[in-house]
Amino acid sequence: MLDLSSNKIIGELPQSFTKLSSLRFVDFSENHLTGNPFKILASFTKLLYLAIDDNLFQGIVHEDDLANFTTLQVLSASSNNFTLKVNPSWKPKFQLSHLKMSSWKLGPSFPSWIQSQNDLQYLDLSKAGISDSIPIWFWETSYYHYEYLNLSHNHIHGKLPKESKIFKFFGAVDLSSNNLHGNLPSVSEDVVWVDLSHNSFYGLLMDFLCQKSDIPKGLGILNLASNNLSGKIPNCWRMWPYLGEVNLESNSFIGSLPASMGSLSSLRFLRIRNNTLSGKFPVSLKENKELILLDLGENNLTGNIPRWVGERLVNLKFLRLRSNNLSGNIPSGLCDMKFLQVLDLALNNLSGTIPNCLNHLSAMINKTSASSSFHEYMGYASDTISMFLWVKGNDAEYNNILGLVKNIDLSSNKLSGGIPMEITNLSGLIYLNLSKNELSGHIPQSIGNMELLESIDFSGNQLTGEIPQSITNLNFLNKLDLSYNHLEGKIPTGTQCKA
Repeated sequence: MLDLSSNKIIGELPQSFTKLSSLRFVDFSENHLTGNPFKILASFTKLLYLAIDDNLFQGIVHEDDLANFTTLQVLSASSNNFTLKVNPSWKPKFQLSHLKMSSWKLGPSFPSWIQSQNDLQYLDLSKAGISDSIPIWFWETSYYHYEYLNLSHNHIHGKLPKESKIFKFFGAVDLSSNNLHGNLPSVSEDVVWVDLSHNSFYGLLMDFLCQKSDIPKGLGILNLASNNLSGKIPNCWRMWPYLGEVNLESNSFIGSLPASMGSLSSLRFLRIRNNTLSGKFPVSLKENKELILLDLGENNLTGNIPRWVGERLVNLKFLRLRSNNLSGNIPSGLCDMKFLQVLDLALNNLSGTIPNCLNHLSAMINKTSASSSFHEYMGYASDTISMFLWVKGNDAEYNNILGLVKNIDLSSNKLSGGIPMEITNLSGLIYLNLSKNELSGHIPQSIGNMELLESIDFSGNQLTGEIPQSITNLNFLNKLDLSYNHLEGKIPTGTQCKA
């Protein structure tokens, strides 16, 4: 056994390694190794396990380079710059259980040699330059239970087979970011993670979601974002009791959220932004008490934001209702959400004053950052958690660093009254946007207490008086927009504000 993983080792593998011919387990992953290692690795004729992921290896790999691996069971070589050049009729001498070749150049054809691997449980061919359809034999020969299948970020096209439950033998399936189309496939009771996002699937969700079954579906993560799905969201979520993450954003769904969505007691991440949902704020969500992220932005929701949002959804960290037709006051109940770190209510018809209890949002007072690693489901780390945020005048998708963001955006509403002094107690806030409202009065003198602010936008209001001198205390400030107000006096000068 030789394990040098997770270091900062540089250079090529030394020639002397060819003498280590009895090695069975080799792990060089997560280093800065270069060159083509397979000339050296070919000497390891007794290998069972080979991991060289996440290095700077590169080069062309031929059949002969892999010919000696007759006992190999695990080949983990993702995130390098390899090109595999083999004969279309090549049949490897190994039988792998785990194969990770993400970021290899395998295409444009679907690698036919995979057909010879009868024991595969884990297969990752993502980002592999495949511009082909998935051959029918691939589904027909999946006799063994796949723990994980990832063919994402290729150019795979065509329809998935009509046969029911083509995912019968898979635990987790990621076919995202391809050119697949047609109706959604059936999913068996054993699948725990399905990501079909960023394709061209069309049709109704009814056929996918409401298949009759006596056994509850075991799915924990469902991502159907950025497809061409349409119609109403059906009312049969009780068949999916283990769902913890649902992403239906950027489709063409209409109507309101069904009542059965409230039965998802484990639901923590719900994103349905950029659809055509209508009606009032979904009362069914009152029962989803474990929600951490709720994004219903870019829809046609109307009516008030109910008070119970703050009283029932006490675990929410990210609330985004941007670009709807919501009206009424901002309920003071939102102030009770002690974990809330992103509040985006921009581009609605909200009126009244800004609640003066926002200083109760303790997560925005805390200067330490939340972990950006949110959760794992059944051993599969979900990397799909993200949110679109409009900050510093740009719309950007935050994923890995979403847990570090603290943002309040109440812009483009009809809010009146003054900017409450209490908001300046949010010393952990990074982005604050109150622009395009009807706010009056002075900018709070204590705004300099918000030490981590990087962006302030109070433009398009009716603010009066002078710009507080304390604004020069904001050492991280890189965007300040106070335009289209009635401010007077001198511009304060300091570290970030220079005349």
